[in-house]
Amino acid sequence: MLAHFGHQHWWPGETPFEICVGAILTQNTSWTNVERAIANLKSAAVLDPEKLFALPEAELAQLIRPAGYFNVKARRLRSFLRVLVEEFSGELPRLFAGDTTTVRTRLLTINGIGPETADSLLLYAGGHHSFVVDAYTKRIFSRHHWCSTDADYDTVRSLCETALNEKPLPRRLDYWKDYHAQLVMVGKHFCRKGQPRCKDCPLRPLLPQ
Repeated sequence: MLAHFGHQHWWPGETPFEICVGAILTQNTSWTNVERAIANLKSAAVLDPEKLFALPEAELAQLIRPAGYFNVKARRLRSFLRVLVEEFSGELPRLFAGDTTTVRTRLLTINGIGPETADSLLLYAGGHHSFVVDAYTKRIFSRHHWCSTDADYDTVRSLCETALNEKPLPRRLDYWKDYHAQLVMVGKHFCRKGQPRCKDCPLRPLLPQ
């Protein structure tokens, strides 16, 4: 995958906080739409925990409208901001402080943050070794018979973290970030839900015979 696509330098974002906002907004939409929503927040000069939390929910919803499901996402974003601002003084390092299991549990208690979003926050914004599993990952793995089609999130996540632990810790964080990004690229361009392009896929040699 790396030879085919090159390093993806994912997740795009100028700050860890911007990455957190993007991870919440990208639920059920394309990244292009998220970029437009974040651009709106930057233009309004509110891409800051306290400023964003101070916005009325209706105003926030309109700013993130390009991301789709904007009313739902405004509530979810405010749920995250409420914890960040009221419990951790708006300081991400404090939110992400502690061992990975503890911080992951902390994030999962926030309304609207499920396992995939929590792991995205942990890996890309918090510097924790927590692999992100998305629909692309499950589709690729099941088609290669690396997991069953009905494998749950934590099963696939555990499989990835166990199989991809050969790098030393200082290098593993970037390795996991880019590995997830590479799987996204394969899923988008080759291992599509309908009409997969197996013939041209860089993972074709790994398909079961």
